[in-house]
Formats: sequence, C-alpha cells, structure tokens
Amino acid sequence: MPNRVVLSALVMAVLCPLANAQDALRIQSLQRCGDLLAGEKQEWCLQVRGLGEALPKLRLGEDTLPAAAVQRSGDTLRLQLNSNEHRSAPLWLEDGTRASNPVWLSLHRSHVLAAGPDEVAKNMDGLTTYVDLVSLLIEESHDGLDEARRLAKKYDAKVVGAIPPLNVYQLRLPVKDLTERDALVLRIGNETSVDAVVVEESAPERGEESEAARKPARKPEKNSEEWAANRFMDAVNYYQRRIPAGDSPIEAERIRVGVIERNVDFDAPDFADYLGACPDGKPRTCVYARDADKPDNHGSTVAGILAAHWDKGGNTGFLRGMDKASNGFDVIVERNSDAGITANIAASVNLVEDGVRVLNWSWGIHRVGTRNVEGDEIDSLVRSGIAMSGYEELLEEFFLWLRKEHPDVLVINSAGNGSSYSGRDEYRLPSSFITEQLLVVGGHQRSKKEEVEIDDPGYVVKRNSSNVDMRVDITAAACAQASTHEVDATGDVHCGTSYATPLVTGVVAAMLSINPDLQPEQVRMLLRRSAMTIGGEYDFEPMDAEDLTAPILPSERNYELSDKDVGRSARLDMQKALDLAVQSRDRVR
Repeated sequence: MPNRVVLSALVMAVLCPLANAQDALRIQSLQRCGDLLAGEKQEWCLQVRGLGEALPKLRLGEDTLPAAAVQRSGDTLRLQLNSNEHRSAPLWLEDGTRASNPVWLSLHRSHVLAAGPDEVAKNMDGLTTYVDLVSLLIEESHDGLDEARRLAKKYDAKVVGAIPPLNVYQLRLPVKDLTERDALVLRIGNETSVDAVVVEESAPERGEESEAARKPARKPEKNSEEWAANRFMDAVNYYQRRIPAGDSPIEAERIRVGVIERNVDFDAPDFADYLGACPDGKPRTCVYARDADKPDNHGSTVAGILAAHWDKGGNTGFLRGMDKASNGFDVIVERNSDAGITANIAASVNLVEDGVRVLNWSWGIHRVGTRNVEGDEIDSLVRSGIAMSGYEELLEEFFLWLRKEHPDVLVINSAGNGSSYSGRDEYRLPSSFITEQLLVVGGHQRSKKEEVEIDDPGYVVKRNSSNVDMRVDITAAACAQASTHEVDATGDVHCGTSYATPLVTGVVAAMLSINPDLQPEQVRMLLRRSAMTIGGEYDFEPMDAEDLTAPILPSERNYELSDKDVGRSARLDMQKALDLAVQSRDRVR
C-alpha cells in the first residue's frame, strides 16, 4: 500500500503541470482581420486556448471592453474596436481566477496579410514564394493609397494590406501560378509610380525556418558561463547598486523594447509570472507576446535573454534582473501577421509609432548563391534575387523613414550564421545597411584557454558560424540556455548570433533608461569605447577574413595610438557600457 501511495504521488506530480497547462487561458494568435485598410473601425481576430463556456473579460490596457464588441466562434474571438476611443495597449483575457498572457495590440495602420498553404508555390530555386500577394512601394510623390487603388483597378487586383508610413501597399493579384505572377509583376514594376515590387518568399503561416548550421558546430557545456565574457552579472550588480545610490541617485526611465519574434511560451517558469495585468501597481519588467507551444522556440529564447525570471532554471533575463532598481521595461514580442520580411517591417513600424526605442532584429537573409568564407554556398535562410531586390528597397525606405521621423530609435540586428560576410549588400540583408540607426552583432564563445583573464582577447573565440567583416559593430556571447517546462531544470544550449543580439539590445535599453537623451551614434560610440577585445591585432589589415568586427580605432581609446586594443575587434562589456552611460549624463561630447 505505501508503494502505491508513493506511486500515485509521483504520477500526480508529473501530471499536475500538464493539467495546469491544459487548463491555462492563452492567446495564441492576434491579428487584424476584415478590412485591413480601415483606420477607425478595426476588427481583430484572436485564437484562444482554454476558453470556458462563458465569455471571458477582455482587458485592453486600463479599459474593460464591452461584451457587445466581441463575437465568439469556438476558440476564435472577433473583436471590434474604434481606434479613436482606445490607444495601443496590452490585451489580455480574465476568466475568474484565470488570466491569459498579455499581447500587444497596436492600433496603428501597418498590417499585411500572410499567405495560406494553398497560396504559395516552389520557385525555380526551390524556395517557397507567395503566388498572388505582392507589395508595392509607391513613389513618395504620390498618395500611396489612391495610387495603389488605381493600379489595382487597372490590373484587376485588390488592395488588401498596407504600411502607410512607408507608402507600401499589398495587392492580391488575379493570378493562378508563378508564370502569371511574374508577368504581372513585370508590368506593374514598369509603372512610373512604382518604386519597387516586393515579392515575399517564406513558408505559409506558421512555418519557421531555422538557422541550422551547415556543419555540426561545437556547443559549450550547459554549465559553461558564456555570459561572463560580457560581464553580464557585473552589469546587473552595477545597475542595482548605482541607480539608487544614496549620494547621487538616478531616476531611471521606463524603456520600451520591440522584439520581432513570433511568440513566447508562458507555460515555462521563465515567463509564468507575466500573465495578466502588467505592470500591476509597481514598476517592473513586462512581457507582451502570443503564446507558444514549446519553451525552447526561437522567440522564447530571444525574449528570455531580456526578460526571463531569475532562479527558475532555464534562461535568465538581463532586464528582469534590474527590476529592483529600474522603473521597468516593456518587452513587446510582435511579428504582425507572420508574412515574412514584409510583416517584420510592418510590425517594426507599428512598434516604433507606439514608442519603442530599441528594436531587436534576430533575423536576416542571404541571397541565393552567397558563399561563406571557405567558398561554399550557403543553403540556409536564402532568398532569390528578385525577392532580395524588393526587400532591399523596402528596408531602405524603412531606415529613411526612421531617420526622418524617429531619429532616436536604434535597431539591433544579428550578423547571421552563414560563416559569411555581413556587409555585402548584394548578398546579406539587413545587416549590410550603413546607417547610424543599425547596430550589427556578431557571436563569440568561450575559448579553451582556462587561465586567461576575462579582458584578455584570448578569453573567447569567434563562433565558427558567425558572419564577420567590418560592418559588424560588436560581438557578444552566441550561446544561451533555453527555457524549459520544469522548474529548476537546465535548458538545452542554443547558439547563434540571434542570441548574441538581445544581450546588446538589453544593455542598450538599460543605457537609455539611465540617459534617455543618448542618440544612436552616441550609443554605438559608448559600446565600442567600453568594449573588451577579441581576436588578434592586425594593424587594420586582417588576413583570411579575420576582421571579426570593425577594428577599434584610436579615437575609441582616447586617441592613444599605442593602446593595446587598437586594431582588434570589439567584444561587449555590459558593465562598463552602463558606467559610461552614467558618465554621459554629466558630459558634453
């Protein structure tokens, strides 16, 4: 009998977390539906797991939405909102004691459609491409919507989506296959009012590509302290002590961070306490995201590096560690409709208009035919020439708009994992763009040298798969532990520049919370002035593609030509970067 009791207890211990996850209320999808061009009266569709018989309360920021504004069909809720009566805010559900994950609902106008499984095809390069959905970049001298509608009428198409600040409008073409599409794209592209036609190449709806390495790559052990190479813990400790310092306290600013990812698993202990209202009366870090099925997905790991709960096993969030001293951070995980690169840009535009200061872009693409440093073709995350040319125009328009309308916003982008070059604009996007509002991050991992100090260049080595060259601004630890469903469990190690990028995003957000007046070029300067080094010293002429980042210049070392760091590549020092941000409050540069 005692054995049976023990066995029953063990079974219950195993099944309870599963039961809790099944009973949980989770928003899995939130997208604009109906007429995407409608500005005032908007319709939103939610896919929800765990709905009971009664309709739950819908909360949008401080407002409770009336039941009359919601229609239910099974697990789908259809919500009607008037944009004049509300503003962008987190949306969540409440059903008795249960609260769902909060998802950011942006009432701005940039929304595009994703293709369904029957609306894509394989092109000649073997890549999945949208058949009848394309986006037009209209010349700025024209009213974008009027011109898009004129062209749609001329070619028997329909305007179905838009990114109005960029004068981009999405059309559904009257075509049945790629031959018809390409012929019509050629005709539309010759219109004098059309700057570019963006052809989307990505999997339909939920498909997600992985940056799988071409060759098996060495991963550090689970207990390897990769983040020590960037002084992660030193930075958290410095922030916690310096912000409330008795003699000269700093009033930290609340900073909004946008993370262009699909979703986050709120059933993982790393994110479980972000459910419901946040902030809930006290300043703290908040996470707004759609719910994922698995804890070790790309979005959970990237967002976790910023915001995961401490001491729960799995990941550890940099910004979360500052909650006792900071005024909190808003981490908004958003990817619009999942329509590839076009949706990434639509989401980014909405987030910037909603007040985001830092955007985390842990994504990028290569052109078909791109070769790595060894001369082999890259076969992961590639796009055709026609798609790349459209993306390049779209990204250029985004950064021109950013410079003109939001010059204080900074985009942090991963260099990529193709063992290739980040700065070749004909082969790699978006990291090849030259603008002060784009910081590019490469990846490193711990070397096998045991006895060297942290600030020694030999403490780390470039991760073999990381893209390189002088367009990379700084490197950071490429490996992190994923979240898990078990409390105190050690997550699997995931590696890539995708996970180096949020380390830089986190420290930039913390720097801006200390001094919100910092401009993008000043942030880059402080990051590189504070940086430790990686790699050899090459007198600015590295051989064999060993220019891991732009070399550290004498101007970044007090104009000391003989400084030992000059000519080497830059490695993130999170603690010193925060220290320089504090000093910048009192200095005129």
